[in-house]
Amino acid sequence: MPSNSAAVLVEAKAHPLQVKEAPYTSPGENEIVVKNGAIAINPMDWLIQVMGPTLFPWIQYPFTGGADLAGEVVEVGSGVTRFKVGDRVIGHALGFSNRNSHEAAFQNYTVVQAKMASPIPSYLSYESATVIPLALSTAACGLFQKDFLALDYPSSSPKPNGETLLIWAGSSCVGGAAIQLAVAAGYEVITTCSPKNFEYVKKLGASQAFDYHNTNISNELLDVFKGKKCAGAVAILPGSSEVCLEVVAKSEGKKFVAAALPLPAELPSGVQAKFIFSGSVKDNEVGSLIYEEYLPKALAEKKFIAAPEPEVVGKGLQSIQSAYDTLRNGVSAKKVVVSL
Repeated sequence: MPSNSAAVLVEAKAHPLQVKEAPYTSPGENEIVVKNGAIAINPMDWLIQVMGPTLFPWIQYPFTGGADLAGEVVEVGSGVTRFKVGDRVIGHALGFSNRNSHEAAFQNYTVVQAKMASPIPSYLSYESATVIPLALSTAACGLFQKDFLALDYPSSSPKPNGETLLIWAGSSCVGGAAIQLAVAAGYEVITTCSPKNFEYVKKLGASQAFDYHNTNISNELLDVFKGKKCAGAVAILPGSSEVCLEVVAKSEGKKFVAAALPLPAELPSGVQAKFIFSGSVKDNEVGSLIYEEYLPKALAEKKFIAAPEPEVVGKGLQSIQSAYDTLRNGVSAKKVVVSL
C-alpha cells in the first residue's frame, strides 16, 4: 500500500499548514484513487485557515482541504467501468462537502467519486487541467440543476435557443466555466469583468462584456437586455447580487439569480434567488451529465477550454501554504496551482 502525506491544518487558524503522514484509503464502490499530479487553490481554502470556526464551526481538526485535482488513477473500486489504472483524470474532490479527509485534494492520494471525474486528453498538462473541476461543478449547479436556473443541457453541437444569460464576473474561474457551459447549451452570454479581460471572456464565448467597475453598470445591462429574452443571471463576486437581481427583475424572461455568494435579505418582487453549493451536483443527474457525458468529449475536441491559465507557485505539498498566501493577495484571470 502506498505511503501518503497531506497538507494539514492542525488546529483552527493554524499557520502555516503542516505536511503530515496520512492514511492511504482504498476506493469503495463507484470510487477511484488518484495519485495527484497537480492541485488548485480556491478562495474557500484560505478562508478556512483565516476565519476558522467563525465561518466554519463544523470543521473538525486536524483538517485537510482541497477540491481541485488532476493526476493518475492508481486504483479502481467496484462498479467503475469508465476508468482504469493509468488513466489521466481530473476530479472534484469532495472532502469538504462530505466532511472527511480521504476525499480531500491536498494530499498525494485522493479518493474521488467516479461520477465527479473526467478523463483528460494528452495535450492538457495536470497543471492546466486542475483549474477545471470546482469551477465547473459550481457553474453547472447554478446553470442546470432543476432547483436553480434549470437551463438546457450543454452539447458539442449546440443550436442557439434565442435566450440570453447574464454572468457577473466572467473572467473569474466560475465565470469562465459558466460562459462556456451556457454557450454550449445554446445561450447568448452577456458578462461583466475588468476591461483588460474583455477579449479573454469573448474568447470563452461571451458575446458582449461590460466593465463591472462602471457606476452606470445597471443601466448599461438593462439597455442591452431590451428586446432579449433573459434566461436569468449568475452572480459571482461580492456585491454583484443586487445588480443581477435588478436586471432580471426589469427584463423579460426568467426571474432567477444563481449566486455564488450570500444573497441580500430582501429580493425584488417576483424574483427568486438561491445560493450555489457546488457539491450538490454529486447528488443529482448534473454531476454525471457534466463529468461523464459532456466534458470528456468537449475536452477531446477542444470545445471546452481549461481556463483560466494556471499560476504555478511551487512543487510539493509544502508549497500549498505559499499558494494560499498568493491567492489571498489577489490574482486576475489566473488560478493558483501547485505541482505535486
